[in-house]
Amino acid sequence: MAKPSRVIGHLWETPVIVSGKTWFPATQIGAFLAMFWYGKQRSPDRPLLNQITLAGMTSSVILGSEWAHNLAHLSIAHKIQKPMDEIHILFGIPRCIYYDLDDPDVHPRQHILRSLAGPLLNAGVLPFLLHLRRRSNPGSMARELWDAAVGMNLFLATVSLLPIPGIDGGPVVKWSLVGRGYDPREADRAVQRVNGPLAVILGIVTMLAYLRKKRFLAVLLGLLSGTALGVFLGWIKESEVLQSMNMRSE
Repeated sequence: MAKPSRVIGHLWETPVIVSGKTWFPATQIGAFLAMFWYGKQRSPDRPLLNQITLAGMTSSVILGSEWAHNLAHLSIAHKIQKPMDEIHILFGIPRCIYYDLDDPDVHPRQHILRSLAGPLLNAGVLPFLLHLRRRSNPGSMARELWDAAVGMNLFLATVSLLPIPGIDGGPVVKWSLVGRGYDPREADRAVQRVNGPLAVILGIVTMLAYLRKKRFLAVLLGLLSGTALGVFLGWIKESEVLQSMNMRSE
């Protein structure tokens, strides 16, 4: 059954939607607990109050970077007058929703611009964050905060450009092909084929990260590898994910 939904506000003309209990900040709670655990492993002698404070700051900067990434998409879509249909809050994290992924009224360059806005924002703030990191003392709480900020923005500026449907790189590749004369369905199939070798490459990198005991990174890369494999095999289609997100009662 579809979950009841409601509009809780607007960002420019785009409605912000929650369905059922998707407003519950489960991601924020999970991020705080993960960063608290990570902080305890990294600096076990740090006082408990400092551990809690640092976990709160690092989880906030990590999720704040994700929010800023999506708000950049929203801002550019508004600026070029091709706005999002909605922002769907999914357990504390915004998901950008366009009802028609192949909207003929949106030029391929506009599709690409909307997709690149988030990664470009994250890349743009990296020099400033790296400067703050260099000015902090090794082992200090400030250094760990800026480490988290740099790591998350670097991740969003690079990994989000992988050619996987549903993240920014998929639409960039698709609409680049359409701009060169491909039919949108042909471009979708081309992106699907690319995800086969991408899944293999990500799988290898996942194993290397695990062997080097970078297990959090290995988990993230493993999820991306599995997603790319699912796209290649036809198990995951962006249109079907979008449809499931938009199943809600009036």
